[in-house]
Amino acid sequence: MVVALDGTVLTVAQPTLQRDLDASFAEVQWTSTGYLVAVAALLVFAGRLGDRYGHRRAFAVGMLGFGATSAGIAVAPSVGWVIGLRVVQGVFGALLQPATLGMLRSAYPPEGLRRPIAARTAAIGLAAAAGPVLGGALTTGFGWRAVFLLNVLPALAFGALALASERRERPPASPALALDVPGALWLAVVLASLVHTLVAPSGVTGALGALTAVVACAGFVRHERRAPAPLVPPAVLGSPAVGAALALLVTASAVLNGSLFACVYVLQDDLGLTPLRTALVSLPLAASLVAAAPASAVLLRRAGARPTVTGAIALLAVGILTLSAAPGTAAFCAGFALVGAGFGTVMVAATHVVVRQAPVESAGVAGGLQQTAMNVGPVLGVASATVLMDAAGTRSPLVVLAVVAAAALPLCRPLPRRSRTVPDGRPRSGVPTAVGAAPSRSLPRPRPAPPRSLPQPRPAGPGDAPHTVPPVERGSFGPSLGDDEV
Repeated sequence: MVVALDGTVLTVAQPTLQRDLDASFAEVQWTSTGYLVAVAALLVFAGRLGDRYGHRRAFAVGMLGFGATSAGIAVAPSVGWVIGLRVVQGVFGALLQPATLGMLRSAYPPEGLRRPIAARTAAIGLAAAAGPVLGGALTTGFGWRAVFLLNVLPALAFGALALASERRERPPASPALALDVPGALWLAVVLASLVHTLVAPSGVTGALGALTAVVACAGFVRHERRAPAPLVPPAVLGSPAVGAALALLVTASAVLNGSLFACVYVLQDDLGLTPLRTALVSLPLAASLVAAAPASAVLLRRAGARPTVTGAIALLAVGILTLSAAPGTAAFCAGFALVGAGFGTVMVAATHVVVRQAPVESAGVAGGLQQTAMNVGPVLGVASATVLMDAAGTRSPLVVLAVVAAAALPLCRPLPRRSRTVPDGRPRSGVPTAVGAAPSRSLPRPRPAPPRSLPQPRPAGPGDAPHTVPPVERGSFGPSLGDDEV
């Protein structure tokens, strides 16, 4: 919530910042770009640090550093200082974001992750809704520096609480976990170059950034295949379900942010709405996103990830298509509500798949990958919308992004479905469970039957030969193994 507020309030305050510090448009853009590049480059490695040294400790350091740099930006004398401190703030933001998911994975059993992840998503939705309003009020009343002071006290308070309770944290699952520093450097170059290219795709710098990203990606893949302890373990990224969930997160966040970027221009330039009325029209998006979070937890439990995400992606595509043809504010409100419900459900369900499928000892890496997807997607969506608007008008990105959302439906196939079990724990479909799979937690383990003593020989009667009754073999059998519920 703190990180989401920081980004949304700054967007509203940037014009005032530009005037007060006599900065150029490019310099103001780098107050956001520098932060994004630092975060995207370090999220996965920061998650691995949490796996190695403890997620609560990583969260505490990240929060305290985030609050301290926010205070520093509030008193920065020039735009250069603002940009530099925003980059440092991105480093601390990269530390704390994967740690939130890592702490949830360590604190809850896999079948209990739905509600905590839904609560986390709802908090982000509330921050996204409140950010522009708070940012506008603070900037109007006290100036742009006030928006950076907004997060100082909460960040320092939560960081201090996490540091004070760090001793009670369970030790990391792999205390001797190796840190793949060369792999982290390769991945940092890949992600930093990719984000920079998406933000500034034209010119020599854009071409150089794209070439650097491709070369570094090849180097990263080659290194990871040979590394004894790779930065991204195969158990995390090698899962088809995790790969599909990450791709869906990138796609959903890209189409959402690209659509919002285009809608601002449609509402203000085409329909003549003021910035305040534009914000009010978009409020149904935040409201439905918050409402969708707890509903997603119920859908995951009852239906499973595959049908839940499939329906949500379809709803997201319909919502964006509604926005592309909306004639007035009422239709825009309906479209925003559909988009918020679809995106909120995708975010909860796909994040649940990524975090649940990852081993506990790699929960930080899984959280870093999830956060990377959520940071790369918006940059990709806004960059695509900008190109499309320049080429074919303000509403053209909405049609294209709706098609992109619908084209992502096949990515839902690798996601797990809810298993159906009969009372004895055997799957209804009759498919045998893999050897070594964990028994269902909801089924009690049957007690072994006491061994029956061997029968004694019966006394021989007239015409009878001595004989014994064959014993019935009754030993200790293991429980029937059922699939874990998704």
